This record gives sequence, structure tokens and C-alpha cells, in this order.
Amino acid sequence: MTSDATTLARPAPATTALDAKISSFDELMARATALSAVVRERARQTEQDRRVSPEITDMLREAGLYRALQPKRFGGQELSIEELRSLAFEIGRGCTSTGWCYGLSAAMSWVVGMFPDQAQHDVWGETPEAVVASCIAPTGKIRSVDGGYKFQGRWSFGSNSDNASWLALGGMLSTSEGQAPRPMFLLVPEGQFRIIDNWHTVGLAGTGSKDIAIAEEIFVPAHRSVSFADVLDQQAPGALVNPSPIYRIPFLSGFPPLLANPAVAALRGAIDEFVESVAARTTRGAFVGGGNTIGHFGHVQSAIAEAEAAVDAAQLILQRDLRVVSDMAACASKPSTEQRIEFRRGHAYAVKLCVNAINGLFDAVGGTGINLDNGVQRAWRDIHAVAHHISVNWNAVSTMCGQMRLGLPPRGQY
Repeated sequence: MTSDATTLARPAPATTALDAKISSFDELMARATALSAVVRERARQTEQDRRVSPEITDMLREAGLYRALQPKRFGGQELSIEELRSLAFEIGRGCTSTGWCYGLSAAMSWVVGMFPDQAQHDVWGETPEAVVASCIAPTGKIRSVDGGYKFQGRWSFGSNSDNASWLALGGMLSTSEGQAPRPMFLLVPEGQFRIIDNWHTVGLAGTGSKDIAIAEEIFVPAHRSVSFADVLDQQAPGALVNPSPIYRIPFLSGFPPLLANPAVAALRGAIDEFVESVAARTTRGAFVGGGNTIGHFGHVQSAIAEAEAAVDAAQLILQRDLRVVSDMAACASKPSTEQRIEFRRGHAYAVKLCVNAINGLFDAVGGTGINLDNGVQRAWRDIHAVAHHISVNWNAVSTMCGQMRLGLPPRGQY
């Protein structure tokens, strides 16, 4: 297995800039496809460990997959967010937790690329393959001091933090009296934060999304910060040194699709396992049709059809919205409030489609489907867990779309 990972890690030589981009994505996709089978075999163990293992992390790192959105000047690929979504989809169809951790940590290379230049050198200067994780909710407390900030707090949902050497943490900067606190991201290296081992969940159990704590104030230099407003409004300082338009994509138009994506990948993997192993099983129950294979029942056939349609529809929504916002960034144009809210609607609706479809598939899986080794039940739990994330929860996100259409002030993040 180690030798396979080493072989996968050798990129093919490229001749032109265009060929380099095409061959790098194709090669990365080939590596992701190979690793998908490995992570699928280890999905149950990943759940039991409650984290993605160091071995799998090393395979992803050695394959260059974490560097998909990293700036080229640090040896990264600078692919599109849609291309990263495709890579994470391939990993996630094997193991939702691994796909979740990979996609979000790889996306943090995009976010770090929006920080000031010196911060990027801090993260990648000596360790270009550094893995970064995040807790994006601004629950930390920040206050200004000479040269930077004092920072402390406690954060939830630090996905993949066990494998990360840096964390991007959200916090609220105290401002002058009468002004609202300002949300920011700060970069903190390992050794300055503590991981609290409290991740015991029914879904996404292998993501290791543990709490992060900085109990006593630490100093963070000013260059390791970026305001939330700047990454929302396409004014991030990293865009001055990284010319690729991906670093001008608004954060809430680029990041949530990677939160929705694991649900779609999980559904794809569940369909494949259902067709391979469940549908061919002969029923033993005392009801009409007993003795036939499960695949002979009409409701089973319909459940598979709905799941396939949900994967197609969700993929198309996420692909379309990412391509639209990427094209706008390439033209140096900004999406309107209406467009941003429509993007957010699509992110949440893609997950809603997956929830409905996996419910139908799990209803058809039969008694053996409740075994913890069964991938369909794992996908059922994982997809419902994704749907509980506030950024892609239909009940939380859909209201601001309805408010906009009704002429009311939209209340939410977009």
C-alpha cells in the first residue's frame, strides 16, 4: 500500500501552461480514484477511530491532492474550486468522512491564498505540503495590540484538526465603543492551540471535528489575519500577489459547495453499494414476492432511480453555481445580492435532494442494512449529519431566499 501511494505521487511532466493544467487535474483525478477504493475499505475503521488516519492523510498529501488550490508560486496547482469539488467527490464516494476532511482542508489552501503574502510564506515557506484545517464560526475573542492581536477562545467542529499543522480560526475583533465587533480569520500554528477529544457523533463520525481551545491569550501578528468582509467582498489582500481569479471568489460562494459535496458523494457511494450487494440479495420474508431478489421490487427500483436523479441534479446545481461565480471572478465582476442568495439556495437544496433520496434508499435496504459494516446506513447517517450544518441546512438557508423574493430584508450569511 505504501508503494502504491509513492507511485501515485509522481506527477506527469507537462509541456505548456495549458497542458500543465489539464494533465495535473487528470493526474490528480486518477490518484483520487485509486485512493477512493482504499478509503472505502477503511471507512468503518475511520468511524471507529473518529478521525482520518495519519496514513490516509499521508497518501492524500503524497498524491498532491491537498495542493489542488494552493498558489502556483508555492508549488500548488491553482485548479478551480469546481475541479477540487470533483476530486473531493471521488474521495467522498469511498468514505464520506475522508472526503469531507480532504475537501475542506484542501479548500483552506484557497483561503490561505487570500491572506497577506507574509502569512502564506509562514504556512508554506518551509513546509509547502502543510495541511490546514479551520473553525470558521467567529467564536474567538480578538483585541488589537501593537503589531497584531491577542486571541483566545473555544471553537467547535475542527474537522481534520488532528492532521493539520495550522488552523484558520474565526473570531470577533473588539472595536471602539458604539461599533459592532468585526469578524476575522486568524492563522494559528500547531502548539498554540489544544484539541479537545470530544467528537462522538452519529454521522460524519470519522471527521475528527473536535473542539479547539486557546485558553490563555496568544499573540497573532497582524499579517496572519484577514477580515471576513474582505473575503466576502472579493478584496482579500492575497489577490494582490496571487493573480488567479479563484482568490477573488467570495468565500460564501466558494466554500459552502464543498460542504454540500460530501452528501452528494455519499449518495453516489450508497447507490453503488446498494446495486452491487443489496439488490441481488434474495428476500426471506413472508410477504408477497418473498423468494425474489430485492431488485425485483418496484419500490426498490424507484428508490434507485430517485437517488440517481438526485445525484445528477445536485451535481448540476453545484457545478453551475461554481462555474458562474468563477467566470464572474475571472471578469473582475461581483455577484449581486440576489445572485449570492441564489447560490446559497443551491448549496442547501443539493443537500436536501440527497436527504430525501437516501431516506428512500435506506428504507429499501432491508434488515441487513442496519449492520454497521453496511455502507448504505453509513451514508444515511452521514448525509443527515451534513444536512445539520448551518451553512447547508435547508431550513436555515432557504428562508433568506424566500425573504428576498417577498421583498423582505434577507437575514443570513451570503
